[in-house]
Amino acid sequence: MSLYSVEGILILDSKGERIYGKYYNPPHTHVDETNTLITSNKVQLEFEKQLFKKTYKKNSEIILYENHLILYKEYTDVTLYLIGDDNENELILQAAFDAYKNSLELVLNNGIDKKNIQENYDLVLLTIDELCDNGIILETDPASIASRVTKAPEENITLDLDKGLLGAWGFAKSKFQERLQQGL
Repeated sequence: MSLYSVEGILILDSKGERIYGKYYNPPHTHVDETNTLITSNKVQLEFEKQLFKKTYKKNSEIILYENHLILYKEYTDVTLYLIGDDNENELILQAAFDAYKNSLELVLNNGIDKKNIQENYDLVLLTIDELCDNGIILETDPASIASRVTKAPEENITLDLDKGLLGAWGFAKSKFQERLQQGL
């Protein structure tokens, strides 16, 4: 068991295509080319394709697949995945995965689906960054993650477009009149 408990976070659509994918490798370990997903994009895509075939339309939420502990949740047209080492503590990974999916549900008000994820991609990335940094789980409280991601700006700035345009028009009009008077 180490701090680096997450090996990857994925979001795949209903066809198994990647919407989001991030793989982590602990910096202090030697990279074993045969047992890592970090080696190349081709290896990652093949892994995702086989993983999708293994998990599509199954009632399970956790599987052991190719020496990886995979936690996943299938929604209408997307599937969320959290990948950990097979020697990792399942309860810690489950807490991280629950935080991952519950914070996304809080951040994405209209539900978790492909269109909503793509429209709010920046919030999805921020949510994942608040959950995990380089494979280290930072936070497991979904409300805390969601509040940091959707935090309102400190200053209460309100823009009134009509006042702004009318003010600009009035300013330009007065300057134009001044120039005309100076020229005459």
